[in-house]
Amino acid sequence: MHGPTPKFAGTSFQGIADIAITNFNVISVHFPFAGHASEATGHLPAPHTPISNLDLLSGRFPVTYFYFYKAPPVDDFTSTIESLKSSLAASLTDFYPFAARIVQDPKTSEPEIVCDNSGAVLVEANANIPLKELNFYNLDQSLKGKLVTIEPDFATQIQVTRYTCGGLLITFTFDHTLGDASAFSKFLLTWSEIATKKPISCLPDHRRGLRAQFPPTYDPTLDQVFVSCTLQDIVHMPTINFMVKRPYYVAVSNIDQLQRLACTYAHERTKIEAFSAILWKIMVRIIDETHTTCNMAFGEASVVEVKQGSISDVATMVHDAISKITNATHFLDLIDWIECHRPGMMLSKLVLGRGGPAVVVSSGRRFPVSELDFGFGSPVLGTVCSTIEKIGVGYINQRQSAKGDDSWVVSAILWPELVAALESDPEHVFQPVEASHLQL
Repeated sequence: MHGPTPKFAGTSFQGIADIAITNFNVISVHFPFAGHASEATGHLPAPHTPISNLDLLSGRFPVTYFYFYKAPPVDDFTSTIESLKSSLAASLTDFYPFAARIVQDPKTSEPEIVCDNSGAVLVEANANIPLKELNFYNLDQSLKGKLVTIEPDFATQIQVTRYTCGGLLITFTFDHTLGDASAFSKFLLTWSEIATKKPISCLPDHRRGLRAQFPPTYDPTLDQVFVSCTLQDIVHMPTINFMVKRPYYVAVSNIDQLQRLACTYAHERTKIEAFSAILWKIMVRIIDETHTTCNMAFGEASVVEVKQGSISDVATMVHDAISKITNATHFLDLIDWIECHRPGMMLSKLVLGRGGPAVVVSSGRRFPVSELDFGFGSPVLGTVCSTIEKIGVGYINQRQSAKGDDSWVVSAILWPELVAALESDPEHVFQPVEASHLQL
C-alpha cells in the first residue's frame, strides 16, 4: 500500500547529484496477520518477539547495504518497482519480524520487536546523473543527505534510486535489533529468489533461544571489554576523530599473495587472517608514539613486535586472538555476562568510543552479492556502509566483489591518517573503487 507522503517527498538534495524522492510506500505482510501461520515456518507471528541476550549487543545501529545495478534490459522503472513491491510483500510473509516495529520497553530500556505488521518502507527516487558519473570512492559525500531519513517506526527501509542511464541503486537499511548479517543475508536472498521465481533456498528461524545458564557465570576478563549502556550513551558516544568512509577494491592476486606470505610450512592461515595482519602492520605506522601496545579482540602485541614482525608473524598473532573468541565457551560466557548486567543494552567499550584508537575488522565473505538478482540482473557493486554520523571506532568490512572472481570489495570507516596510509602502501592492496572497476 501507499503510505502518507512524507515531508521529504518530491524534494531534491544538492550535491554531486540531485536526488528527488518521488514516492513513499509501506509494504505489509501478504497474509491476514491475526491467526494466520507463516507457510514456511508453520508458526503464528507472535505479537511480541522476545530478543536474546546477544541481541542486546546490537546498539540499535542502522545497518545499510548499497547495491548498484546496470540498467535493466527493459528500462521500465514502474514495472521494476511493482515487481520489487510484490516480491517484498511475499518475502515478509515468512520474515514477518522485518515488518515489525522496534520499541523500547519503558521499564527495562531494552528493545523489543512488536510484530504488528507495521510494514517495511520502500521509497522511490530519481537521480539527475548517469551511474558512471557517481563518485564511488567518496560515497559518503555522494550520497550524504540523499537517502531517506531513518524512520524509527520502521525496522526495514529500502530506497530504490533510478539514474538517468537507467541504472539503479538499492539501499537496504535494517535496525540491528532485527538480527545480524546472517539474518539480513537470508532475507535479501529469499527476496531475490521470490522476485526471480526460484526455489527458496533457506527458511528463517525466529526462535531466539540463547538463554543464560543458571546460575550465570562468566570469564571476568569480559568486564574489561564490554559495558552496559543506554541508548543515550550510544547517541552521544565520544568520537576519536573525524571519520571518512571509503570503498576499496582488492584484486584476487593481492589476496592470494597476502595469504602466501601469511602461511608457514607448519601452519596455514586464512585470507581474513592475512588481510588483518597487513591492516595491523599499516596501522602501527601511524598511531601515536605514546601507544606501546596494539589490541586486537582479546589479543595484545607490542607496537615494536608488529612493526618488525613479518606478515606471517603478525598473522599468527591475529590467529591466536581470533581463536580466543570463535568458540562456544566465549559466547556462552558472553550470554551469561549480559544476563548479569541486565536490564539495559550492552556494547563493546571500544565501539562505544571508550579507548582506542581501534579498528573493528568484520568479514562478510558469505554475504550474497552477485546472487542478489531481483529480475534485472546481478549487481555491479554490493557493499555495506554505516549512515550514522557518530561512531566511536574504525570499521572495515570485506566481502566478495560482484565480479565472482574471488576479488573483494572492502568498506572502510577510518580516520584520514589511516586512509592515507592504506592508499600509500607500496603493495597497492587497497585500490579506491572507481566506475572502471564496475565495468560501467
